[in-house]
Amino acid sequence: MKKIYAFLIIALLTLVLAACGANSSNGSEEEETANDNEPSESKSVIDEIKERGVLRVAVFSDKPPFGYVDANGENQGYDIALAKRIAKDLLGDESKIEYVITEPQARVDLLKSDKVDIVLANFTVTKERAEQVDFVLPYMKVAIGVVSPKSAPISSVDDLKGKKLIVPKGTTAETFFMKNHPDVELVKFDQINEAFEALKDGRGDALAQDNALLFSWANENPDFTVALPTLGDLDYIAPAVKKGNTELLEWLNAEIEKLYEEKFFTNAYEETLKSAFGDTISAEEVVVESKPDNYLNFK
Repeated sequence: MKKIYAFLIIALLTLVLAACGANSSNGSEEEETANDNEPSESKSVIDEIKERGVLRVAVFSDKPPFGYVDANGENQGYDIALAKRIAKDLLGDESKIEYVITEPQARVDLLKSDKVDIVLANFTVTKERAEQVDFVLPYMKVAIGVVSPKSAPISSVDDLKGKKLIVPKGTTAETFFMKNHPDVELVKFDQINEAFEALKDGRGDALAQDNALLFSWANENPDFTVALPTLGDLDYIAPAVKKGNTELLEWLNAEIEKLYEEKFFTNAYEETLKSAFGDTISAEEVVVESKPDNYLNFK
């Protein structure tokens, strides 16, 4: 009988010890899980860019004189001049840039997917876009214009009745006509250079785009004229960063304000835009050299 009691006591102690071990193990696992779920301290966005060693910038390759690739395969233009200065001030070297070529309709998605740090692709500030990205202080002002053949100039929206208007997809020109003049027939193209080629080939009667670009293009294509130079309100062009990227936004705003003081954008105009515009437009009509009061106050 004593042997049976001893056996039962040993079995009971074994069960108790096993249960305690299981509880201890579960507690340890729960602690590890809790530690794993604790939010880690996020790394500075600026530090991440510096560690990477390059600034990723979305730019156009086919929109001279703002952003284009020259005959030597080098990125050039007004937007590129700004990109180089930002890289110099942030990373100490203007060449530390990874240019990511974009089309107008892809600019927002590139930021949302973290494929670029900044968009510098002639990006017009609009209410709809400001809901998806954060705009930095602007560096250019612009309005929508319409270019057409000199032999059949379009000088008003009424002149477009029964005719085809070419627009690049994802632009403010496309949005403006879809919203305000839905009766105008639009012929849409993904790439800006394709849109201009279509105009030259007669696949449309006119083309709508930022007027500054149209002045430059018409200057190089004398058979065409910007007979309708301004539609809608004056707009601003600005860099953009991913929505909520406050650190980079604040750094860039401070950078732009410093460049205002230096008259950087007037100098960039002289170097990159003046020869393309000729006598059709002046720096004061295009350049922004001080913070506008209303550039994010949408109607």
